Amino acid sequence: MAEDLTIVTGNKTAQYQSLIPQIIGLMEGETDLTANLANIAAALKEQFGWLWVGFYLVRSWENKQEELVVGPFQGPVACTRIRKGKGVCGTSWAEAITIIVPDVEKFPGHIACSSLSKSEIVVPVIRNNQVVAVLDADSATPDQFDATDQRYLEEIVNLIQF
Repeated sequence: MAEDLTIVTGNKTAQYQSLIPQIIGLMEGETDLTANLANIAAALKEQFGWLWVGFYLVRSWENKQEELVVGPFQGPVACTRIRKGKGVCGTSWAEAITIIVPDVEKFPGHIACSSLSKSEIVVPVIRNNQVVAVLDADSATPDQFDATDQRYLEEIVNLIQF
C-alpha cells in the first residue's frame, strides 16, 4: 500500500495517468470499502484541488425506499441524503450516466450543498447493471470538468471493489 501521494503538474491527462497507479497502490491489499473510498476522495482532492470530492452510496431502508447517502468525502460539509432523480447526483443515479455540469446554476433542480460550487461532475459506480454509488466532484471554478475528467474518473470508479 502506498503511503505518500506524488502530486504531478501538467495537463489533466498527465495528472490522471500519474494518479491512477497511485490509487491502485492505495487500494492494494485493502478490502475495506470505506477506507478505499476515503483514500480515492483524498487523492483526487489533493491532486486537483477541487472544492469537494466524494461518494454518495445507494442505501435501502426498511420501507424499501432507496436514497443516496453521503459517504467518504473531502471538502465542506455535504448534503446527507439525495433522492433518486433529484439534483445532479440523483439524476446520474437514475439515468446511470456520467453528468458534466459546466454551470450548476443552469442545471434544473440543482441541489446547492455549497454556494461555492460553480461546476460539477457526477460519475455512477455501476455493478451488476445497478448503480451502487456515485462519485461527485464540485469545483469553485465554472466549466472545470470535461471529457478527459469523465474518461479517467470512469476508469477510477471501475477499480473499486464493491
